[in-house]
Amino acid sequence: MENFLSLWGESAYTSLGFFWMALWAFVLGYLISSLIQVLITKRRMRKAMGGNDLKSVSLGTFFGFISSSCSFAALSTTRALFNKGAAFSASMAFMLASTNLVIELGFVISIFLGWQFVVGEYVGGLLLILFVWLFITLTNPKNLIKNARKEDEEDDEHQHESTLSDLFSKDTWQKVGQKYVMEWQMVWQDVLIGFTVAGVISAFVPSAFFEWLFIGVGTEGDPGFWSLLQQAIVGPVAAFFTFIGSMGNIPLAAVLFGEGVAFAGVMAFIFSDLIVLPVVKINARYYGWKMALYITLMLFTCLVAASLAMHYGLLAFDLLPDASQWSSPAEQQHFKLDYGFVLNLIFLLLSVVMVVLWRQKQKEHEHHHHHDHGGGSSLGDKVMNGLCGISVLWLLGGIGFYLTSSAGQF
Repeated sequence: MENFLSLWGESAYTSLGFFWMALWAFVLGYLISSLIQVLITKRRMRKAMGGNDLKSVSLGTFFGFISSSCSFAALSTTRALFNKGAAFSASMAFMLASTNLVIELGFVISIFLGWQFVVGEYVGGLLLILFVWLFITLTNPKNLIKNARKEDEEDDEHQHESTLSDLFSKDTWQKVGQKYVMEWQMVWQDVLIGFTVAGVISAFVPSAFFEWLFIGVGTEGDPGFWSLLQQAIVGPVAAFFTFIGSMGNIPLAAVLFGEGVAFAGVMAFIFSDLIVLPVVKINARYYGWKMALYITLMLFTCLVAASLAMHYGLLAFDLLPDASQWSSPAEQQHFKLDYGFVLNLIFLLLSVVMVVLWRQKQKEHEHHHHHDHGGGSSLGDKVMNGLCGISVLWLLGGIGFYLTSSAGQF
């Protein structure tokens, strides 16, 4: 029992430490993302994404890069662009770029995994988009696309086209505050559960489990092709059952790498945020089950190929990260006074400013409009809320035991 309580405390401390390490990167990334979303409208994007060609796919990739990293926000925007006339391939490029190529994700990956994984994320993300375009071009799912496209009732034809001069407008920054708060509202559950699970796995799951799950882990020498292929396949399967989005699974990826999972397997796990079960269900609601399953198969095939390509690409230049030279985030001192501590304080202050601006906009909106906020929650929402409640209780209890045991040592 005493050993369990000790591990519980270590787990909670690790989870909170992981989040503290990444906090400034989250805030900076979402600030940049929110500002760009206010200045770039869907109408601008849609007009440039009408064809199944590299130009449209490239523009879809660019617009995704400057958009939100939340999987669920990306799904919603992708559907709107697709139903407004954007090509299916360009819409998929937007969706993939907005979850894999965004700025904040690179910040968090650099903190937990190092620069090689940042290269893998961005270059591999571009390869993934290219493979998806080739997959769509070769399979040519015309009937699926025709049946999936629906008339979008949202009318943004008269939406204000922002200019750089709007950066000096209070209204612009209130909108940025709205976007910023909405970003956190969409990802806080993923982040809470993801960081909690990462701490639990780090403290409780033995290395033998990873050696059983991923072929080649724990053996001497570099894994062969078939071991890498198995790891690249198992990574997405493991991610499918996590229910965690792109920002929440990075600390989990760090745990996998620390346990010896190869670069290809870790990258496949990171790329898999768009084939987790809640995302598949949302795609089915948007496009129907046939198209949702087609998208899932397409992404699974292409992300495995992209992960293997990045692994062997870095191997060819002798740039693969060496796990023996890598410092696991779980073993680092998380709350020391350093540049990260200062950055966290600065960006927490900026977060307060964004929340104040959001609240001002909310008050103006409430003054002019009255909304009925009734309506029940879906089963998925109830499950997520329940998991979040369990996570909070776990963290509070664990950190209580950790502080108690630490005080007893003095």
